[in-house]
Formats: sequence, structure tokens, C-alpha cells
Amino acid sequence: MAASSHEQIKDKISRLKEELKAVIVAHNYQRPEVQDVADFIGDSLELSRQCTQIDAETIVFCGVRFMAETAAILNPERTVLLTEGGAGCPLADMIDVTELKKWQQRYPRALVVSYVNSTAEIKAESYICCTSANGVRVVDSVPGDEILFVPDQNLGHYVSTQTKKKMVLYPGFCYVHHRLNPEQVKLAKKLHSEAPVIVHPECQPEVIALADAALSTSQMLRYVKASSHNSFIIGTEEGILHRMRKENPGKSFYLLTNSQICIDMKKTTLETLARTMEFRENIVTVPEEVRLKAKQAVERMLAVI
Repeated sequence: MAASSHEQIKDKISRLKEELKAVIVAHNYQRPEVQDVADFIGDSLELSRQCTQIDAETIVFCGVRFMAETAAILNPERTVLLTEGGAGCPLADMIDVTELKKWQQRYPRALVVSYVNSTAEIKAESYICCTSANGVRVVDSVPGDEILFVPDQNLGHYVSTQTKKKMVLYPGFCYVHHRLNPEQVKLAKKLHSEAPVIVHPECQPEVIALADAALSTSQMLRYVKASSHNSFIIGTEEGILHRMRKENPGKSFYLLTNSQICIDMKKTTLETLARTMEFRENIVTVPEEVRLKAKQAVERMLAVI
């Protein structure tokens, strides 16, 4: 995109934001130019909290559908727009209510903890939600000693290593993180021996075992800022590098591989953002019965310090 056209679209977005009395929120995995026009950038937990505190009539969500649904669950009086209607989450789609109920019948004593990367309908059938940042604290807060964790088996396994609760893990996964492997970690360490390896808890256990830290994206950002190291190997979606480089201009960041791209996170562009705002497209709503039940699970999550 030509620089002049780029600036024209940014001006248009700014104007539309005033007209809609809107706030723009973006996930850490969004394109750099999208992050740069957002009012707030964060991970799922940060954006969930932010959406309960904003003063706006419209929430424009640069992310994927389950994130916009969470905003709609918490903000029924506001209009929530998803900046690309086709931006879904393959992980969230790996389980539906029918499948969840089958697992609940198999494990009737287990309370359901659903990763926030799930549909509103799954949240509505859950006792509590969690994110990669607060998964351990959430699981420890649940009454009883048996947990059915859905849908991410890798995050669930990571949490299970840090809690005494018995955890049943549903076999879902994030393809971006699940395909990272130990050989790639070993090679990256050879190429950049001075750099600590930081990976996401959605990675497989064998990858986490070789890493220096397993952290959510917000925790990664804090880690690299506080660290005395000058270079880092990053094992999560590549969109995080933009913010890391902006906040740490003197440090170097290397991706574990060159395939760490979430196709759905990259569907939002400045053009789709502007179009969504201009035509008020992709309004995300959640049926009230589902919303109220899901809201309980999300609010329980937000209450966990």
C-alpha cells in the first residue's frame, strides 16, 4: 500500500471512530499497522478486562470471533464489531456443545474449565474460563479436585504440571503452536546460543521442556522488557514481534521458525477495519440465554487475581 493511501485510511479510521464513539482494541497477534491504530493492545485476558472498563458506544475488535464474542458477553449495551467477519479460531471450533456434553457424561464429577479460546456456547456450559496467563490460578480456584479442561490439551497439560487437581484434557490444539517441535528449538539455540527461548503454553510439552520460559503474550512482553538479555527466541505467533521491537528498540528477537502465522489473525487489514466501521458490518451478538450463562464463567475468571 502506498504511504499516501495508508495515511488516508488511517485518517478515515480516526474520523469513523469519532462518529461511532468507538474504541479500537487489537490482539497482540494482529498486523503491525492494525496494532498501531488501536487504542488498546493486549492478550485475551487484558482485552477482556479492558472491555469492561471502556467508555464507548462501539467496541471495534481487531482479532478473531471468540474474542469479539467475549466483548459482547461483557458489554450487552454496546455494539461490538469484528473487523473481519471470517476471522475464526480453529482451536475454538474443535469442540461443540454436543461433544462437550459427551465428555461431561464420561466425567460427571469434573467441573468444566474452558480456555477463553472457545465459543460463547462452550463458555455457557463451563463453570469458569481461563487464559494462558491465569490458567493455573483459575484451576486452583475451582471447588473440587477434578477438572475437565477444554479445548486446548497443551495448555491443559502445562497447567496440570503446576496444580494438584486431577485434570482431564480434551484433545484440541492451536495449530500455530502445536506444530513447533523440539528439533526446531535445538536448532534455534545453536544459531542464537545467547538468547533465551520463550514459548507459549499452547506448545507441546516437549517444546516447553526445552524452553527457558512458557508465558502468555502479555507475560512475554514483560519478560523481555525486564530481562538483561539483548536477544530472544520467540515461540508464538509472529505478530508479537512488532510490539516487542517497539518497546525494546535495543534488543533483537528471532522466531523459533518462519511458519508461526495465524491465518485468521492476519485477515484484518486497515482496509477491512475501515470498511467494518464505515458500514457497521460484522456486528457480533450472543443470544441472551447463552450470554448470561457465559458471563458467569467469564466473570469468575476475571475475579481470579
